[in-house]
Amino acid sequence: MPFLGKDWRSPGWSWTKTENGWKRMVFFGNELADSNGEINLKEFCDDNKENLVVGDVCELATTKRKKDFYNNNTKSQFVFRDKWIYVQKGSTKERHGYCTLGEALNRLDFSSAIQDLRRFNYVAKLFQLIARSQLTSLSGAAQKNYFNILEKIVQKVLEDHYNPRLVKELLQDLSLTLHSLTIHVGRCVLVGNVNIWLCRLETIVKWQKELNNLQIPKQMCTGMSLNDLPLYMQNKILDKLSDACDIINLGQATPTLHILSENRTLWKKLCHFHFSDKLFCRNLPITNSDNVDWKLMYFTLQKHYPMKEQYGDTLHFCRHCSILFWKDRHLALLLKDFGHPCTANDPDSCLMPISPQHFIDLFKF
Repeated sequence: MPFLGKDWRSPGWSWTKTENGWKRMVFFGNELADSNGEINLKEFCDDNKENLVVGDVCELATTKRKKDFYNNNTKSQFVFRDKWIYVQKGSTKERHGYCTLGEALNRLDFSSAIQDLRRFNYVAKLFQLIARSQLTSLSGAAQKNYFNILEKIVQKVLEDHYNPRLVKELLQDLSLTLHSLTIHVGRCVLVGNVNIWLCRLETIVKWQKELNNLQIPKQMCTGMSLNDLPLYMQNKILDKLSDACDIINLGQATPTLHILSENRTLWKKLCHFHFSDKLFCRNLPITNSDNVDWKLMYFTLQKHYPMKEQYGDTLHFCRHCSILFWKDRHLALLLKDFGHPCTANDPDSCLMPISPQHFIDLFKF
């Protein structure tokens, strides 16, 4: 007699007994709500766009919209929080298969990384690059996880007011990509129902409005302020900034900072930091002329050359083990923990920091 049930080799589900009967247990994530539960759609569609027809057709359209809206707001069933993954680009005798960008996005703990200020800019920049060119290469589960983490990024900015400009650029690039894929290219390149993607596009627009209306409250400090510091200390603070927009915004705080932010030496150092290694700009360090407008030079070079990226903490890649991991600096100093089970004699010599673009390039086969 043929076997028509589930695969007998499956380990099966885990069940627990409750007052209402036996209930299946779900691991590695929050329990999913019952699909028969009622969903309030008043906030989502106030204008009743579905009710264009009457009778059974309207009921089917509303049911389909409820299902799409529920699936879009359901969290991923499986949530991994690994600190390292093995990056495999081909099958060997010991390992079969390969690691994809979506698998790395699901398994590496990006949700906890955005809570660390040293890693926040790194994760936001990585998500911006994925939004520009790699969104269609992600699996359905990876795309859902991408938007779940993106929601946490936006919430952190709204609560802590940390670097809203970078997140605004991320949402702008993501909005342009989704608009192009859903309107111009079509639904064939997107995983899932087109209604889910239109709903996500509406959510992005809502996030953009919240960030545009974000008002940072004025700090009521009775102690020493930035303006009370000596001039050389204020100048040292400006020297530590590697972003031109941060220098300009800081110069708008006080008249003294405005004068310091227009200093030619400051912009000359900024040009050397970002563009001195470029082939066309190698003669910049030997230029001693005082007639050069270094601020204008910086914005001119910015149009033609990429700026040097600088992050507080990044992912690391071990060339000996082919492992991508987050390195915990506290454990590395106290317990000599290198963040992954390394078998090299000198693990430090095998480590290399991974930029956001290099992270994407690791999974291009």
